[in-house]
Amino acid sequence: MERQQLSSRDRRALVATAGQFFVNGAMSASFIARAPQIRDRIGVTVGEFGLLLTISACVGLLGSLIAGRVIHTYTTRRALQVGAVVMVLTLPVIGAAHSPLIWLTAMFAYVFVDISMNLQGSWISARRHPPVMNRLHGLWSLGTFAGGLGAVAANAAGLSPFTHLIIVAVVMSVVLVAVTRNLLPDDHEAHGLDAVAPLPTDGSRRSRTVPAILLILAGMFAVVAEVTGGDWAAFRLADDFEATAAVASLAFAAYTVGMTVMRFGGDWLLLRMGRMGLHRMSIGLAVGGFTVASSISSEAASIAGFLLVGLGVATFMPKLYDDAARLPGRRGAGLGAMSAGMRVAFLVAPVVVGTLAGTSLSVGEAIAIVSIPAMIGLAVVTELNELPLRGGASFRDRG
Repeated sequence: MERQQLSSRDRRALVATAGQFFVNGAMSASFIARAPQIRDRIGVTVGEFGLLLTISACVGLLGSLIAGRVIHTYTTRRALQVGAVVMVLTLPVIGAAHSPLIWLTAMFAYVFVDISMNLQGSWISARRHPPVMNRLHGLWSLGTFAGGLGAVAANAAGLSPFTHLIIVAVVMSVVLVAVTRNLLPDDHEAHGLDAVAPLPTDGSRRSRTVPAILLILAGMFAVVAEVTGGDWAAFRLADDFEATAAVASLAFAAYTVGMTVMRFGGDWLLLRMGRMGLHRMSIGLAVGGFTVASSISSEAASIAGFLLVGLGVATFMPKLYDDAARLPGRRGAGLGAMSAGMRVAFLVAPVVVGTLAGTSLSVGEAIAIVSIPAMIGLAVVTELNELPLRGGASFRDRG
């Protein structure tokens, strides 16, 4: 396949979208890394803060349900611009707030920015060889790493969350001014005239409903894998092996390294293996990683297992975001559906794993019970999404 040249406008839009992915990761990590201090300022207990995070997930779910309609009406560029401004403005307010409502406002804005930037990224990637969606998500991972390092530096310098987040807001404002003005301005042209045309009347309800349901389920299963692989990695070593804090943290570090490496190498593999070839390999890596990490009674084996999990789950979200962005019909509807499934998983998965681990089961057994069925479910729904409809097109390609 010959390399497809982008127009100068598309190149500027690609750089802008890449910048938005990095900024989004950096901004979210900046206040999440200061969460314990923000919790103390708000004046809630650990349990109450957990409830606040659950409510935040519910707010994100609500945003996902209406994001498609809002984006279709006002374009991804406008939704992203407004959402980014709200996120920047809420950063210092979060640092100084004494009310949890501000946290919820930031979560609501985040959903619109997340969906809009993935739509723009997918549309540009579709016109480019090689594709870029995995690397865009890799930049998000780097952004979270940079935001976390910034929080470490701010803590070391004795900066309050308010002062730290003001600095972040000022820096991000400058970046966003340059980023958002170069985004694709015309969703209709970017998405493609055929893709936004009405679907055929014959079977039209099924053509829209079934792929949306599959995207909801895929989003749920993929997030379950990310949550159990990342959030519970250190607990596997600390609780099951009584490892030191330093050793236990290596499990999460291994997971993060695996994810980052694969996201920057995923587009190269995509060209050689194809969409589903890469996806099937990724599911195999994740299943193998979860099996090793949760069943072998060895700290080293668990760390290696979580590295494999990171390599496996890294390409799940870029692929699903790309599939959802290209779903025919109203712009943003596919991503809204998938995002809703993700938010449900964020609500349920931590509670299920924690509850199981609080019984006679080990953390490793709890991880396996939740993650392995999720991987099987993801494999099934993504294969169903590739089944041909009448006329030979798959649900993903219909339009």
